[in-house]
Formats: sequence, C-alpha cells, structure tokens
Amino acid sequence: MEDTSYTADRIQVLEGLQAVRKRPSMYIGSTDARGLHHLVYEVVDNSIDEAMGGFCSHIDVIVNTDGSVTTIDDGRGIPTGIIEKYGKPAVEVVMTTLHAGGKFDRKSYKVSGGLHGVGLSVVNSLSKWLETHVRREGKEWMIRFERGVVTSPLHVIAEACGTGTTQTFMPDPEIFPDTNFDDETLAHRLRDLAFLNKNVIITFKDARTGRDEKYHYEGGINEFVLSLNKNKAMLHEKPIYILAEREGMVIELSMQYTDAFNESIFTYVNNINTIEGGTHLVGLRSALTRTMNDYAHKSGLLKQNDEPLSGEDVREGLTAILSIKVPEPQFEGQTKTKLGNSEVRGIVESTINEKLAEFLEENPKVAEACVRRCILASQAREAARKARDLTRRKGYLEGTALPGKLADCSEKDPAKCEIYLVEGNSAGGSAKMGRDREFQAILPLRGKVLNVEKARLDKILKNQEIRNLITALGAGIGQEFNLANARYHRVVIMTDADVDGAHIRTLLLTLFFRYMRPLIDNGYIFIAQPPLYRVAKGNKELYVYTEKERSDAMVELGKGAGIQRYKGLGEMNPKQLWETTMDPEKRVMKQVSIEDAVRADELFTVLMGDEVQPRKEFIVSHAKEVENLDI
Repeated sequence: MEDTSYTADRIQVLEGLQAVRKRPSMYIGSTDARGLHHLVYEVVDNSIDEAMGGFCSHIDVIVNTDGSVTTIDDGRGIPTGIIEKYGKPAVEVVMTTLHAGGKFDRKSYKVSGGLHGVGLSVVNSLSKWLETHVRREGKEWMIRFERGVVTSPLHVIAEACGTGTTQTFMPDPEIFPDTNFDDETLAHRLRDLAFLNKNVIITFKDARTGRDEKYHYEGGINEFVLSLNKNKAMLHEKPIYILAEREGMVIELSMQYTDAFNESIFTYVNNINTIEGGTHLVGLRSALTRTMNDYAHKSGLLKQNDEPLSGEDVREGLTAILSIKVPEPQFEGQTKTKLGNSEVRGIVESTINEKLAEFLEENPKVAEACVRRCILASQAREAARKARDLTRRKGYLEGTALPGKLADCSEKDPAKCEIYLVEGNSAGGSAKMGRDREFQAILPLRGKVLNVEKARLDKILKNQEIRNLITALGAGIGQEFNLANARYHRVVIMTDADVDGAHIRTLLLTLFFRYMRPLIDNGYIFIAQPPLYRVAKGNKELYVYTEKERSDAMVELGKGAGIQRYKGLGEMNPKQLWETTMDPEKRVMKQVSIEDAVRADELFTVLMGDEVQPRKEFIVSHAKEVENLDI
C-alpha cells in the first residue's frame, strides 16, 4: 500500500490559477453535454484514485433535485492543514489552484488518473457554487466557493467518524448552455468504473427521477467482457484473463472471441478510457498477432507455407478490455484520450505474448477454437481482397469511375463540399433540383443498404449501393479507409420521417461506425431534419419540426389553418426541400458523435445483430422516449 502520510505538505503547486472560465474548452474539451459531464468525471476520478491506492471502498454519486451533483467517498479526505508557503489550507489550494495536488511526488498516490492537478480546480472554476466537506481526524470541515472564489473559508462544522470527502457543485449556466445532466450517460460511466475496480462499490442516485442503482462487479473486467458479449454467440464460455505486474506497471487483459465480424477492443489507463488508443493498444495488437501465429504453426493448424494470420484476422470477432496502471502516464491533453509512453508498448507486448502463449498451451480446446476462428477470418479476408481488387479495377475504390446516380458539385475543395445520401429516386430528384450545385452533391439510394453487422467485407463489397457510396465518398473502406481522401467533409443522411427512413438511417450509421469510423470521429456525419408538418393559412405558411411546434403554429395562425403531414421527402417540391432542409441559412441538422464507444458498440449489436430478444427489450424500455411515432 502507498504512503499513508497524505498531509498538507504533500500538496505541491506548479503554477497559479489561470483563466479557466475564459477558455474552458482547453480543460474539459467543450462546453456542450460532453464537457458538462466531464465535470462529474473529474470529481469521481479523484475518489477512484483513492480506491486504487486502497484507501476507498465506497463512492456515492447523486444528482440532486436542483440539478447539482454530490459525490461522497470514504477515502482519506483532502488535507486541511495549512501550507506554509501559501498561508492557506491545503484543501483551499487544491480547489483554487491549477496544478496543485498530491499526485506529483508519487508518494501519496502510486498511480492515478488525475495527473495534471487541474481537475478539482477546473470544476470549481466552472461551477456557480461548490461546497467541499472533508472528514478526517475526528472532525468535519467545510469550505464553500462561488465561481472558484472562496465565500465561506474552511471551518469545522461537526464532529465526525471515519474519513472521506464530499463534493457538491452546481455547473455554471454562464459557461454551459445546458446544465441538465443525463442520467444514462453518468450511469454508464460509473458502471464502467465499477467493472474496472472490482473492490469498489459505486452507487448512483438521481433525485429528479428516483433512480437508485448499485454497481459492484467482483468479476471485474471479465464481467465487463461478458456484459459486452451478452447479445453475441461466444466461442468459449469464459474469457481469457491475464494479470501481471512488470516494471511498476499493472497489466490486466480480458478477451473473448465471438461470431461477430468486427473487433470490440477498449483500452483504459489508470481507469481513463483511452478512446484514441496509444502505445498500450499497439503493444496488445502486436502481441495478439504474434502469439496466435506462433500457436497456429506450432499446433499444425497453419502449415509452414500458409500465409500468416494478419492483425485484422486475429482481431475479427474479438471483444477485449485492456486495463493498465502506469505510474507516470503521458496523455495527450487534459481529456486524456491517447497514451504516449513509448516504453509501455514493449512491456505490454512482451507480457501479453508470454501470458497468452501459456494460456493457449494449457487450454488446447479453447486455443483451437480461437485459432480456427482467426483462420476463417483470414479466408474471408482473402475473398474480400479479391472483391476489393475487382471493385478497384472498375474504379469503385479510387473514385475514378463515379457512380452514374451521383449528382456531384462543382466545388473541388472537400472542406467546402457536402453530399446528401437521399432515400429513393423521387426524393433524390427533388434534392437534385433544389440543391446549390456549387457545393452540394446528391446520391440517391435505392432501397435499404446491406446490414453490415451481419456480413463480412467480401459480401459488403458485392453490394451495389454500398459500392456507389464508397466510390462517391472516395476514402475507401475498412482497414484501407483514408480520411485524407474524403471528397466531402459533410456527409448528410436525409431520409423520410417514417419507420423505413429510420431503418435506412440506422443501416448507414452502422456502416459508418463499423467501416468508416473516422468520418464520425472527425464530425463529418450529419442527419438532416426535414419538417414534420406544413401549417398554412392564406398566404402564410410555417414549417414545423415537432408536435409542440405544430400546436404553437396552429395557435399563431388561428382558426382555419390547414395542416400537411410530410411522411416522405418526395412530398416536398424542390423549392420546399431547399428552404426547409438544405438551405444552410435555415436548415436544422444533427451532427453525429460518439460520446461513449463502449455503449455505441453495444447498441449497434442490439439494433442490427442476429438476436431478436435484446432488440425487443430495447424497444420496450425506450418506447416512452419516442417523440414522433409513425403509425
């Protein structure tokens, strides 16, 4: 266990508080919903750091009725003693000074997620008010801040048993346009943290809705993998599990093969979800490829002259969680999405190579099932290569032979170009006539595109509609996808406002998520929002997008107003389609982003996978959230 002498003299200040409120995005990524929820993550991460050190076993997170958030832990409590250099209590310094904390000297914390010492001070700066309660040395202390400034200095309010820290903060509406926390977003994050820290009990309560849940998973990341695979067919019952400590690093891996056609690998460093990967992911991938090839040849499943398994083959159908603990991680930015430590790659690669090889030797039945799965993927990859070569010869992948249905734009700068993926020839015709030909391209889609969740790449490449789409976008597909070659930086899905339109939209999003993911990650994918109704009276007309807007329009125009329900884009003439859905000055669009890759992966499996029951359960559980039901 780490040094327990976590006292005021452990707090170090690297530099003073700067203009966090002026440039909040530098510290929390954005001021939209993602940045708002990041405030909670920063506070909870401090409690998790206590848990990783063995000092905390319970964490409570509560969304209060007024919209504020409270976190309670039973850790050591932030030190309350005076730091002589600053003449202030340590807790005040931690809460008001950037780069102040107990995580720099590696004595109070061996590993932690909050390494830059900016988390709590940033949350404090961006909160309308924040109260900190500390329980330690038999007393409960309290200090209050408003927009980062102390309004009630640290003082004792009661006698106390045990130790711990309670933080309650109200996000500042001057910073965040919307201060309403989403309970599902918070619940998913807390559940993941419970999976990653099997010795911690996390409770989540939402006083606004009455939601009250407890997350505690004694199986740790093995349970995490099983949870991700619950709607898939698993090749082996128990996940392959590796736990090792090397050169001060703790490496934990759980992996399981399924019948899926895609890989689902998620990596964490000190409990931080490294969504952009990094050196630890590179090490994992190298180890998997090498170890599987070695075993395949040694066992005779691959002959000496057979082509070796590629990394793509080895990862097809694999669900894996890699969680490592690193004393001195080097992240890119405060939001910590990519690990940069060069030494981590070799340590992870050699450790997993050794431990996985041992497992395969000791479990020949599981090993054979996994390797045969990889060989099957290799055979399918070869078929896909032939299909890709065929489409390349015809010009589909390089965009040298653009599809005849594509009405391209005249602008050649991709940053200024946008393409509309339109459902059906009727709507496509209206869109072609109504568009601005300078920068707007139109690609009509015939029927529903292939469900790529149930198909390998060789079959996908045989689908004419998908080939047209690949050609039009110009960036390729799968492992060969290159965002730099994208012909448009705005890809707009424009479908009818009915069940079929929603299905086509989901099919396209599945394709982009599974095989053209950088389009989503870089903010290139949008969903058009055509109006639901046209409300008119005399020569006055209003286009409305929700049922509430319809009611308001009826009141505004008065008695005798007529209503036209748009079920299909083809019902609008070119002028109406331009004015309501395509004119940059008036249109409404939703940009597609991935807040939580783990949840997105699960959701696409539920919605588009083979299992019917999970899809039925999802529809039933979310039925009340439907805004516009097409019957």
